[in-house]
Amino acid sequence: MSISTFFGCRISVPPLPDLSASKLPPCPGGNLVIECSSRPTKKATAHHMKTRPRKTQPWDIRRQPTVYPPLPPLPPDWTLVSSVSGDANVEAAAQAPPTSE
Repeated sequence: MSISTFFGCRISVPPLPDLSASKLPPCPGGNLVIECSSRPTKKATAHHMKTRPRKTQPWDIRRQPTVYPPLPPLPPDWTLVSSVSGDANVEAAAQAPPTSE
């Protein structure tokens, strides 16, 4: 039986709303809308900021970085050799006989 038999006239019934469609306006870039993202993944920096260890104890909050003694000066990368001693080394290497084993 239809409704019109009860009332004796035609009654227009609006269609039922579609519950599966979202009520968001359409995206300007297309129809791609992400729905049902129950567990979105965090990006790396957001994850590290959320899960980083926190300082909760007063002794840990007041703790300062370790102070180390200063390092000794580094030796120079290059040393200048006088040309006189350099020529003597070259001549001595040229006069030495080759060793054969």
